[in-house]
Amino acid sequence: MKKAASRILRLALSLLIVAALVLFARKVNWHTTWQSITDANRTILVIAAIVNLLSLALKAVRWWIFLRPVGATSLWMAIKATFAGAGLNNILVANGGEAARVVFVARAAHVKSAKILATLALERMFELIGYIVLLALSVSFLELPPALTRTRPIAWIALAGIAVLLVYLVRRPERAEVVAPPALGWRSRVAAYMRHFLHTIGGISTGPRFTTAILLSVGIWAMQVWTYSLTARAAHFNLPLVGTVAAILAVNLGFAVRATPGNVGVFQAMYALIAVGFGMDKDQAIAVAFLIQTQQIIPVTLLGVTLAPEFLFKRKKVTRAEDEGLDLMSRIEETA
Repeated sequence: MKKAASRILRLALSLLIVAALVLFARKVNWHTTWQSITDANRTILVIAAIVNLLSLALKAVRWWIFLRPVGATSLWMAIKATFAGAGLNNILVANGGEAARVVFVARAAHVKSAKILATLALERMFELIGYIVLLALSVSFLELPPALTRTRPIAWIALAGIAVLLVYLVRRPERAEVVAPPALGWRSRVAAYMRHFLHTIGGISTGPRFTTAILLSVGIWAMQVWTYSLTARAAHFNLPLVGTVAAILAVNLGFAVRATPGNVGVFQAMYALIAVGFGMDKDQAIAVAFLIQTQQIIPVTLLGVTLAPEFLFKRKKVTRAEDEGLDLMSRIEETA
């Protein structure tokens, strides 16, 4: 019953978003938008695309920092899984690529999926931390639109909460993992899976790893700002740096949940809304947003297919029957 209600709610929300996007699209001068796209400087667009790919590679390095201590030591495997997962996220409504890359790395490295999932949870947490750091600094020192400025108290409270969480994880005493008898029922299997998950998070949470992850996160978000800025410059769209920062903050407010495949449509509407607030032309802003997403979707998806075709197209059987958690993640992958 709850599952059916959840699906109905999700469908209703999707229909509402699509209806809002249709109303938004009817007010766009698509001729001007297309003209701005075709007149863009190709060389600068290529540079922006390279910067975007480098930022994704840094995300793979950040994940690899947490993968190494659990036995998945290959940086190349982390890079392949990260690009392939991002490629799947670009074509799915939900972030199905995240569950799929857990399965991919767990199978390739022969490590329990609960441990891989724990490393991914930390990696995604630092993605959020980087965003909150950027938000807190921006709303405190830049002249942003009122809608973003009003989030200043929330941003700093969130930053303080994250600092407390990180200190707790680092200082939390490591306990020996309890070896339980083989689980029979599904509840026992889920409980055992969660024990592996939580024990792994505690074991890999160290000050040096967290410090490196924070530095990488700041660098990743800085490269995203650079990507947006280069793309606007290529389209002769003179949005100031503060406008670019405001735009990247706005379009990523819901980065954990994608309302449409690749967030297409929602991304353009949010970017245009912020750009108009800085006195820029709405139709040109939509053109820039399309160019940004073109760089984020097409090269990343193509590279994901090239680097890990078996990840995107094949459904391998689970080869380690004793890893119940891996079987669970396989079912998630099949549903995604």
